[in-house]
Amino acid sequence: MLLALSVMNLPTWITVSRLLGVPILLYGLRAPSLEERWIMVGVFLLAATTDWLDGYLARRLNQITDLGKFLDPLVDKLLVLAPLVALVQLGQIPAWGVFLILARELTIAGWRVDPNLQQSVQGANFWGKLKTVSQIVAIALLIAPLPASWQLSSLIAFWISVALTWISGAIYLFPQTNHG
Repeated sequence: MLLALSVMNLPTWITVSRLLGVPILLYGLRAPSLEERWIMVGVFLLAATTDWLDGYLARRLNQITDLGKFLDPLVDKLLVLAPLVALVQLGQIPAWGVFLILARELTIAGWRVDPNLQQSVQGANFWGKLKTVSQIVAIALLIAPLPASWQLSSLIAFWISVALTWISGAIYLFPQTNHG
């Protein structure tokens, strides 16, 4: 563990820092007041922004590492699933919707770590990025203490993110091959 910490570069440290958002979100969303909800929206969006920042810095500084490639998607999943679980507990979204996201994420994670499949694994594509953005938007809308008139829009955003999660997973697992 100490060896891994000693070889971590700035982008990887930023990835690891995103983990700090997970317990903060779980604690802050246990029985949140209106003010706490706004704070948790800020915590979530700040943590989500670091996902873009660590990737940008890794590419810009030419510091892409195997550790970073492993940790980044893992931390992303924890950051998305933590508030979704809290939102289930608050009764805002159904557990089966979160299970659909979890099932896709576990499937892709298993696919990525199987050395027999590594030759066919694709990097993040347009659909993966769209999935991530839709999840961030949906979670932020669901956490925010918006008026009741926004409830339907927030739920639609959640279900769009579930659909995009599955679409991006299917595209990842079954990429189109070029025969030309």
